[in-house]
Amino acid sequence: MLPYKLQKFQATNFRNLMPDVIEFGPNINCILGENGNGKTNILEAIFVLANKKSFRKNTSFPQYLGIDGEKPEIILSSVFEVESEIVSYSAKIEEKQSQFFLEGKPAKKKPEIKLVFINPFDSYGFHNIPSHRRTWFDQHISLLDKDYKKALNKYTSALRSRNVLLSKKPPAFREQIKAFDVELAANSVYLTEKRVAFIKEMAPFTNGIFKKIFAEEHQLEIEISSQVVGLDQNQIFELLQNNLEKDEVRCVTSYGVHKDDYVLLFNGLNSFDYCSLGQQKMSYLSLLFAYIELFRYKFMAYPIVLIDDVSGELDKFRWKKLVEFLEHSEFQVLITTANEKFKEELEQIQNAKKIYVESGRIS
Repeated sequence: MLPYKLQKFQATNFRNLMPDVIEFGPNINCILGENGNGKTNILEAIFVLANKKSFRKNTSFPQYLGIDGEKPEIILSSVFEVESEIVSYSAKIEEKQSQFFLEGKPAKKKPEIKLVFINPFDSYGFHNIPSHRRTWFDQHISLLDKDYKKALNKYTSALRSRNVLLSKKPPAFREQIKAFDVELAANSVYLTEKRVAFIKEMAPFTNGIFKKIFAEEHQLEIEISSQVVGLDQNQIFELLQNNLEKDEVRCVTSYGVHKDDYVLLFNGLNSFDYCSLGQQKMSYLSLLFAYIELFRYKFMAYPIVLIDDVSGELDKFRWKKLVEFLEHSEFQVLITTANEKFKEELEQIQNAKKIYVESGRIS
């Protein structure tokens, strides 16, 4: 995988952003301004260009489109440095179609520009909502392993079909469900093995990063809570079949790896029960930065890291430690804040690029 670093970016007709060319440095880029001026919109536009979708949920073209544009289209343009070479990548996005261009020519396949987005509210969802934890792990394992994503899609498709049969109960639906259970069981074994392996790979990084960033003498670990760890395909198939009567009553599949959960342990105790909001935020950020280091270990290249104001729940000491960590990191960071105290910390970073945003304009 090639290491991409963003040099220049321009968004035309995207939310409230003006078509100013934004220049980025290779390391830390501090995007500063008051709330509502467009800082997060810059991160979102970059994310849309790289991933063809937003990090915001239920967002589509009408939400992206600026209200003052003359045409119902969005133009996103960028220049990346890739192993000392300059590469241009752009997109023309309309309601019914999108076109992407690499070096000015239509791109049949989008370049592998890997981004990690850190949201200020994700820590709360991660610690409080099991489905958020499952989604986090599925998304981040998929970034590392395309086969995992394929197996997850197969499992999800089979699960959806099984649930339709449970809901409608057509003639001979139990035989049809049996066929889907064979596929669910096979993919369950694969997905579980990959999840367990991912947690083991994360372990050397997670605790070390936590101590490095926040200077906390605590142990941070991850555990998977699953009913199928260690089971083979036949055993999982039998469990699905044994639960069929219950599923028929509920009209939904109540058992399977889609119900797995993950526990972030703080000194051996569940961080949700034991930690303050500040410690939960520290644990979550440490998990993310550990993942970034694992990404680097696997691909010999860092992703670009987008951080949307994470200063909430952290005190001044922890801000300082976070800033010091970012200052000595090798990956490119785009970090926003409207918090005046945190802004002061960011502005003190030597050699950081400061980008000021006011009413969608870069000043």
